[in-house]
Amino acid sequence: MTNIKNQVLILGITGGIGSEVARQLLEQNWNVIALHRSPELVSKEINLKTKHIIWIKGDAMNSEDVLRAAEGCCVIVHAVNPPGYKKWEKFVIPMIKNSINAAKKQRATVVFPGSIYNYGPDVLPNDVLPNISESTPQHPITKKGSLRAEMEQELKRFANDGGSVILIRAGDFYGPYAKNNWFSQGLINPNKAVKSIYNPSSKNVGHQWAYLPDVAQTMISMIKKRHELEPYAVYHMKGIWDPDGTLMVNTIQKIIHEKSGKKPKIAPFPWWLVWLAALFNTTAKELLEMKYLWAQPIKMENNKLRKKLGEEPHTPIEIAVEKTLRSLGALND
Repeated sequence: MTNIKNQVLILGITGGIGSEVARQLLEQNWNVIALHRSPELVSKEINLKTKHIIWIKGDAMNSEDVLRAAEGCCVIVHAVNPPGYKKWEKFVIPMIKNSINAAKKQRATVVFPGSIYNYGPDVLPNDVLPNISESTPQHPITKKGSLRAEMEQELKRFANDGGSVILIRAGDFYGPYAKNNWFSQGLINPNKAVKSIYNPSSKNVGHQWAYLPDVAQTMISMIKKRHELEPYAVYHMKGIWDPDGTLMVNTIQKIIHEKSGKKPKIAPFPWWLVWLAALFNTTAKELLEMKYLWAQPIKMENNKLRKKLGEEPHTPIEIAVEKTLRSLGALND
């Protein structure tokens, strides 16, 4: 099957990473194809010039729909996730397999956003292994981490069989139009004036953040180099490293104070409420299982990425936080 240069299928275009990759590719004159169950409603969900996107009505769980949408594409961006944590085991593996099958037929590259959920608490930094590298073994302890590791194994098998995969792993996402993440659901309450900022980190524990426009730019830079990469090309981003767990919350407080004159308080994240909710709620239970990510430093190195790109895209944290707060309706000055 002959594919078209600069034509991409994006699965999960209404999500944070999918919409940002689409936005940047459109600016670079790519043909963007999007598969969505209700494309007529998308313009209300994301801030995109939707008229420049070719919309295909369909479901990422339906293999024929994905095959049809991917026709002629040289790249498939797999950025689709079920909402929250419900029924992940039912959806995520079939969806990644559908993307892989479509990529096989089109001889396309699959681009996948990785996460740190694959790593368990056994990766504590030490003098021998201070940071996580692309070759660090994955020993997930949560259901979501195990499923993401399984997804990556599917991608690795595809690459071993002659396919092409680009996996960019980054820290906790934040950025404009990204709603399902710790920044927008844990640190602040969106769409209202911020009175309190909640810090989930344990005292003096570092945490890694990733600004979505920087992640998308990194992905696109690698897409352009896809023909010179190894079949299973995994790269880690450094993003923003919060050395003691206070940099992000202090920056949020600073920006809000500068722009509005009001200084919200910083308070510990109410983990006890999550404990109670976990007795009845699946999402809360999964969040609680991942609490260790806030109780120990898990830091990725980006030496391999810098060697390939020269430097990692990096938006200063003050600019990134201000843009994120504005997009979430949390900054009115």
